[in-house]
Amino acid sequence: MRLIRVDFVSDVVCPWCALGATALQQAIANLTGEVVVVLTFKPFELNPGMPAEGEHAVRHMMRKYGRSAEQIASRNDSVIARGKAIGFEFDLAKRSHFYNTFDAHRLLFWAAQDGQQLALKNILLKAYFTDGQNPSAPETLVRLAGEAGLCTARARQILDTDEFATEIRELEDFYLQRGINSVPAMVLNGGHLVSGSQSVEEYEQILRQMARESAPA
Repeated sequence: MRLIRVDFVSDVVCPWCALGATALQQAIANLTGEVVVVLTFKPFELNPGMPAEGEHAVRHMMRKYGRSAEQIASRNDSVIARGKAIGFEFDLAKRSHFYNTFDAHRLLFWAAQDGQQLALKNILLKAYFTDGQNPSAPETLVRLAGEAGLCTARARQILDTDEFATEIRELEDFYLQRGINSVPAMVLNGGHLVSGSQSVEEYEQILRQMARESAPA
């Protein structure tokens, strides 16, 4: 079996990232026995300057993207329908605000070292998009880290300091300098870029193609 390294660049408050991460995991599961995928989540902040209190989601999208309330509602309906098709529940009435996600990315970086990054990523996405929780609140992050099987005392220690801040900023700069300015974006084997949220079937095709291209001649 061929091994494929996948770096999934995303943010935990990006609905298309939630869709992409969910579909990609299903694709990987469907290809069990065909390919081995090493999946790592890399940081991207949609709103790096977001204040601690966040910003109302609809007002934020109207201001940032120039959309009308009707356009936002239509977009949300599309996101909800796509999520339902792959088993991810969006409750965008509960998801009332956008928040700063820098600390969430710091915990995800640590979780990767502890082998629990995937669990924490999925828990963060559900906490925000399904349960309407604030992924910038320290107590929320500590509790979610515990749900992912991580040490809550260690999580609290990280959040009380600037630990991993430098690493996150360096990674964010690395991907920005390589032209990734919207997410999700997937980098396969360090070089092949796939932009945007794909379907389960499309991810399967991409992974199979990469496995063929990486096979020895």
